[in-house]
Amino acid sequence: MTGASALDISPPRGWGMRPAPGDLGRRYVEMGWWNDQSLGALLDGQLRSHAGNDFRIWSKTRPFHATVGDVRSMARRLARSLERMGIGPGDVVAFQLPNWVEAAITFYGLSMLGVVLVPIVHFYGPKEVGFILRQSKARLFVTAERFGRHELLADLIPLLDSLDDLETLVVVAERSGGRSLTAGDSPVSAPSMRGHDDGWPASAVGFADLLDGEEIEAPAGVDPSSPALVAYTSGTTSDPKGVIHTHRSLGFEVRQLAGLQAARDRPHITGAPVGHGIGMLSGLLIPVYRGHPIHLIDVWEPRAVLSAMLDADIAAGAGSTYFLTSLLDSPDLKPEHLRLMAKIGLGGSTVPTSVTERAERLGISIVRSYGSTEHPSTTGCAHDELASKRLYTDGKPLEGIEMRIIGAGGEDVPPGDEGEISSRGPDRFLGYTDPRLSDDAIDSDGWYATGDIGMLDRDGYLIITDRKKDIIIRGGENVSAAEVEGLLSHMDGVAEVAVVAAPDERLGEHGCAFVRMKQGARPVNMETMRDHLASAGLARQKWPEEIRLVEDLPRTPSGKVKKFVLRDQLRSSG
Repeated sequence: MTGASALDISPPRGWGMRPAPGDLGRRYVEMGWWNDQSLGALLDGQLRSHAGNDFRIWSKTRPFHATVGDVRSMARRLARSLERMGIGPGDVVAFQLPNWVEAAITFYGLSMLGVVLVPIVHFYGPKEVGFILRQSKARLFVTAERFGRHELLADLIPLLDSLDDLETLVVVAERSGGRSLTAGDSPVSAPSMRGHDDGWPASAVGFADLLDGEEIEAPAGVDPSSPALVAYTSGTTSDPKGVIHTHRSLGFEVRQLAGLQAARDRPHITGAPVGHGIGMLSGLLIPVYRGHPIHLIDVWEPRAVLSAMLDADIAAGAGSTYFLTSLLDSPDLKPEHLRLMAKIGLGGSTVPTSVTERAERLGISIVRSYGSTEHPSTTGCAHDELASKRLYTDGKPLEGIEMRIIGAGGEDVPPGDEGEISSRGPDRFLGYTDPRLSDDAIDSDGWYATGDIGMLDRDGYLIITDRKKDIIIRGGENVSAAEVEGLLSHMDGVAEVAVVAAPDERLGEHGCAFVRMKQGARPVNMETMRDHLASAGLARQKWPEEIRLVEDLPRTPSGKVKKFVLRDQLRSSG
């Protein structure tokens, strides 16, 4: 291991750690699926080995073009500055940044310090951000003044008094009037930064100011079984769930997913937020491990993406369904683009067969995969497998992954029968920050109850049929139906509301709110609903995109709303 001797790092008190049982963990080590390399050491070594590769941010407002080595140097300087401020192994550090170079510098630099990283997607509002910072007990938070219509710093300031554990705020200044990063000769240089005025909190530190000075000597040594990252995701609870991953689970996931993508012959441009697991893996981790140039875009605009593809000879369209369909639907799509999109992997959201069939007709080889933030790469396909498997199933369990399909009585069911999907493997998460959720999801043998419903065919390929989790997967992002329902139920005149996933050719799914009004009340509409959710501070991406007013909702004998009936109605009417 690079750096100092490994440290025994204890996570914040109260986290729900559920390690793999001893015999299972020993097997993962014996098979070579787990090793002792920290995330920071892995990244630092790969960044150094491929320092000459391009690193490019495609953006109208903050474009950046330099080398991987330039970004590594800035990351190492950031790490040294934060080390001098007392940040080190085991400390929890959160960041909320768009797909800018500062996000990569932050992710790589903090990894080298051995901290517990907490990425937050850039579109989360004050409700979600406040909860995450409080629950994770983050000591330091890196954010931006603003991004588009998102006033990140202004929304954060009212929360500061309630964040008892937060000691330091690092702010990426807006380009106009502030210090922004530009690629100079060598090293990367930046003009001078303004003072802390214009509403900055007194404790705030300018991001670019931390890039002056020397680099860190070496990545910190940490216990490879200790937490490396907490990814917050929406689920069945009204608040985001903190999913804990270790250095070992992340390391295996990177190696496994890189192997699955080995058939791709060129770099991809990533539009998924790096604050989300999919964007983090595809934008910041996999290209580094594979030695590819890195291309990120901060706003996914199909015309800009298609132009970038031809300019840099790169691919695009992988990930959740939206990234592919948005390009296929663009009037700017040309045969040259299809050549660059010859092999595409889809996952992270519902993949309609109409999309896979359309892509195949255009000469694009499609493979599908299944996973979650908790267990990132569970099943997958290779491009040389039968089209019937690639297009109509979510693949088979990958190396090291075990899967069970469990019936209503707790028994394993045979191929062709539906049941709840349960999985375990070297990339399974360590547990949730909330121990109650860990108790519900992970058993004593290390099996994770996914909450998804599916079946295995006779060849062992998985077909997802439904899910128990009350979530909508919109463009690869999880949206908690319970969270949205809780807010909508407070609207004037609303008697009851049920939010479910509706099919969406572009995004995979979107939210649909079934609303029952109180007698005599004025019906809600899209405008009043959006105003209400905006005032509640809920991220715009979580807002339902359609409303259906109903006299009553379908129910079980116990009175529970039968959401599967509502989902079936939406599928049949679509």
